[in-house]
This record gives sequence, C-alpha cells and structure tokens, in this order.
Amino acid sequence: MRDLIFVSLEDWDDVWRRNQFLCAALARRFPDNKILFVGLPRNVTNDLRHGNLRAFRTPATTTLPDFPNITVTHALKLLPDTLAIGRRINEAMARSHILNVARSLGMTDPLLWLNPHSALHMAGAMNEKAVIYDITDDWAMAPSFSERERKLIVQQDRDLCHRADLVIVCSDALEASRRGRCKQLLHLPNGVDIAKYAAIPDEASPGSRPHPVFGYTGTIHPDRFDVNLVAALAGDFPRGSIVLVGPNHLTRADEEKLARFGNIHITGAVPYARIPEVMSEFDVCIVPHVESKFTNSLNPLKLWEYLASGKPVVSTNVAGFAAYPQFCRIATGPDAFVQACRDALGENGANRAGRRAEAGKHSWDQRVDILLQALSSQGLIQS
Repeated sequence: MRDLIFVSLEDWDDVWRRNQFLCAALARRFPDNKILFVGLPRNVTNDLRHGNLRAFRTPATTTLPDFPNITVTHALKLLPDTLAIGRRINEAMARSHILNVARSLGMTDPLLWLNPHSALHMAGAMNEKAVIYDITDDWAMAPSFSERERKLIVQQDRDLCHRADLVIVCSDALEASRRGRCKQLLHLPNGVDIAKYAAIPDEASPGSRPHPVFGYTGTIHPDRFDVNLVAALAGDFPRGSIVLVGPNHLTRADEEKLARFGNIHITGAVPYARIPEVMSEFDVCIVPHVESKFTNSLNPLKLWEYLASGKPVVSTNVAGFAAYPQFCRIATGPDAFVQACRDALGENGANRAGRRAEAGKHSWDQRVDILLQALSSQGLIQS
C-alpha cells in the first residue's frame, strides 16, 4: 500500500461515515503507511458572519489517538467561493497547505483520494502517484443547489471522471450514469461493522420512551427526508415514539411542523459508538426518504446497519432498500408507509436471522478487500 492523501466531504468526528470507515480499515491493515485525512476547511468568512473566530482558534493539524498513522488537517478558507477569484485563491491556499503537511509527514508519491467534486483542482497538483475519485452522491440531482451551482458540479464531476485513474461509485445509479466516461470504474457499496450490531437484543429494549419506537439514523436533511411521512406516522401512533437520530439540517418550518407532535424526538448527532445502543430501543427501523433522482443515487449506510440489527425495516422506494424487498417493507406515500409500519410491528422476528445473514456479506473488511484488489490490478499499489 502507498501513503494516502484522502480529501473528504466531511470532518473526522464522532459521526462516522463511509470515509472514516475506509480510512480506519486501511490504517489498521497498513500501520506503516501514512494517511493524511483532509477535512472541511477552517472557514473564516462563515465564522465572521456568525460573530466568532473559531477558524483561527481551531488547530490546523492533529493526530488521532486511536490511529497513530492518520493525520487530520484543515486548510484555511479566507474568501467566499461565490466569486471565481475567491474560489481560485481558496483552492491555491488549500493545495499549498496540504502539500506542506504531506511533506512534513515524509509522503512521496502518495495516492490522492478525492471525495468532493470541488477538489478537481488538486488532481495532478499534489505530487501524487494516481488519483482516485470516490462518488458517494449525485450532487447535481440535489434540489438545494441553484442552477449555477449545478452547472459547476456537473463540469467538475465530468472532468474528474475523465482525469481520475480510478473512479469509485457506491450505487447502481451512479455506476450507470458514469459508465463510459472513466478510465476504470469500480462499484463499491457501503458496508457495516458486523460485530458492533451483534449485541443488539432480539427484542427492543424498554428505554425511556413509550413503545412502539420507530427509529431513524442518519442525516436529517430536506433533500432526502420526507417530513410529511414522519408527521403521518406520529399522528397514527400518538402513544408511540418516533426517534430521529443524526445531524439535523431541517428548515425551521419543518422543525415547527414536527414539533406539533409531542411524540417526535430529534436527538441530534450521536457518536457512532453509541448507535447500536440507541437502535436497541427501536421496534422498527424507518427510512422516510423523499423519492427522487438524488436519493436513488445513494447507497445508505443505514441499509447495512439496519439489516445487521435484524430489526424490521420500513422504507420508501429508494435505492438500496428497494433491492431487498424480502427484508424491507417498501411503501410510497403516507398511508402506505404508516400501514407498512403497522405490519412491521407484527413481524415477530420472522426475518431477523435472514437480515443478519445478508448483512454479514457486506462487511467493511470485504469492501476493502475489493478495493485493494482493484488498486493492485491497476498497478496503483503492490499486491
């Protein structure tokens, strides 16, 4: 394996996502190799708008206690990206910062792993051996972007697909849309740490909230989260609980709509280490996602985590879950979704063993095996 500069769409924090799982697995397998994990920039203009100077107080570079061969760094972002000149200055500062940190770590000819399409400017400029572009979402399909932003996303994504030595996608839709524009394409879905979910009891833990408990884990964002479905479920089970676990990005209007129901609990982000404990209280795992081209470009982490828990699953007709109708109840619209949740409560463990067995085929270790085989076959690492 080579040293790795890993440019992420998210920070390294307690809420683990695909990037952390992959980096952690590689760090464990190759303790003599270094990984430079590039998190979100220290955003000066954003901090000034909110009346703080956190960007200057936050350490630029740190090491992780549990992973001595992973260094985390954050470049400084001085200007808004809305103007082209500001974006170019920010990009130049980011490249300089990352190169300086990589040199200080003694990295030579590293692999450059790019998760954000906006990191196109780094390809060919980081003294890298090769470029890997990992596409986890079709951001051009996300409704929250303006038309101008969408055009830039499409251009950056297209250029990175052409330039990267290996393009990785996590879903069938992404594979279909990128096929033919890449030198090499690898379909690598998300995975699960099976051992973490093995301790979840077969029956829901009593917990502190009234049962039945319908639980969701993951980012709560208007681009993917159907507030109307959750409101319908809360109204139909006034003596039960709907527990939404994850970073909350809902609009104020959506929050106010859900706040009318006293049985909807939005916990905010919960550390990954506690997710199995939280899920132990769920009677049914739910996926109230909007059905859109964007959500059908995803391969949700929660698919494998829900299956590993063995619990009943109810989802809208979205990517990942729709591929497992034998283990997930698929429902479109509030009435059908609520009825599917009612049906799930009467399952009595019928599919528990099958779900866990299926999840066992999709561990992160197996995903990393496939990744390393692809890198070796392309001559990007030694086998």
